Amino acid sequence: MVVVLSEILVKELKQVALEEQNMEICERKGLGHPDSLCDAIMNEVSIELSKEYLKRFGTILHHNLDKGLLAAGKTEVRFGGGRVLKPILIVFGDRATFEAGGERIPVEEIAVETAKRWIREHMRFIDAEEHVRYQVEIKPGAASLQDIFERRRGRYLGANDTSAAVGFAPMTRLERLIIDLEKFLNSREFKRRHPESGEDVKIMGFRENNELDITVAMAFVDRFIESEEDYFRRKGEILEEIREFINSKVEVDRVNLTLNALDARGRGVSGLYLTVLGTSAEAGDSGQVGRGNNVIGLIPLNRPISSEAAAGKNPVSHVGKIYNVLTYRIADHIYRSVPGIKEVYVWLLSQIGQPINQPRVASAQVILEEGTKLEEVAGEIREIIEGELEDIDKFCMDLAYGKITIC
Repeated sequence: MVVVLSEILVKELKQVALEEQNMEICERKGLGHPDSLCDAIMNEVSIELSKEYLKRFGTILHHNLDKGLLAAGKTEVRFGGGRVLKPILIVFGDRATFEAGGERIPVEEIAVETAKRWIREHMRFIDAEEHVRYQVEIKPGAASLQDIFERRRGRYLGANDTSAAVGFAPMTRLERLIIDLEKFLNSREFKRRHPESGEDVKIMGFRENNELDITVAMAFVDRFIESEEDYFRRKGEILEEIREFINSKVEVDRVNLTLNALDARGRGVSGLYLTVLGTSAEAGDSGQVGRGNNVIGLIPLNRPISSEAAAGKNPVSHVGKIYNVLTYRIADHIYRSVPGIKEVYVWLLSQIGQPINQPRVASAQVILEEGTKLEEVAGEIREIIEGELEDIDKFCMDLAYGKITIC
């Protein structure tokens, strides 16, 4: 039976859809950016810990691992290949369940081994044993939050926080382009053609009317670069591939494209974005969970977004993760299913202890196509929201098993 909330608010937004506004800015931090490294690793640890809990106890126990930190190491960059002087430090923080039913769960071992596996699978030049140190500061959780898992009655746990989330649909051309471009630059095919390109890629996009300004920062790997002249030659080749990719994806009046804007000729390695390992995490920049992309992989400055760090939170009671992802799913469902909607924003607000399928507030704000009236679409929107909340337990299990990408 579908759970019907006391009220689902459906409101019309009297504003211009973002795609039609004259100015837009959005950013994406790529695979090897220090903040992205933290998000991806801590979320992967949550997934592996959830699987371990399910295997041992048939349920997911209390944990939140969203306080991860990466402290940059130290390297010496050289043409032809430099060296690592001090390793990167990854710190695992926050809370987990270490024991249940008299059985010990190897939380620390799972955290470290998961991080090493993720690094081996995604970072070509980081040796997970030699180039990284691991510091586990995970502790048992507060009794009141652990007790939420003991109070479960039926399909749904109580929310372990009072938290709000918002998601939107559809993406604009610029938002989609920024995601696609970073994935292209970190694809296996691109890396085969350009092994000198590191995984640390950051893209900032600015649109003014129908003109784009795209700034790409990409770490180059020094072992493949013989000289300053070689660097700029390879940079030019990559710049042209980026330009071709953008032109194949969007039709705009003009594209102003910059790659590694800080580069300066005549200054040797000091004037170039060179790294030993392909990421600024080796020496130039530290990272932290929650400082990177939102759950759909963007930093969309024109949009309302949640302040919650979703990566690493448990997938069955922490609404800072569940609602953060679910609002985008619901928004996309509404946009694709309900005719006459130009843009939609979905809001969910929890109250700690209340079942996660019964948010305190559920709301959709819609920008309508000309000729569409709110009363024509409100009923279908409410049905979609109710249906998604009814199936939230299945959604949570998809999060738990890593079937839904969140960073």
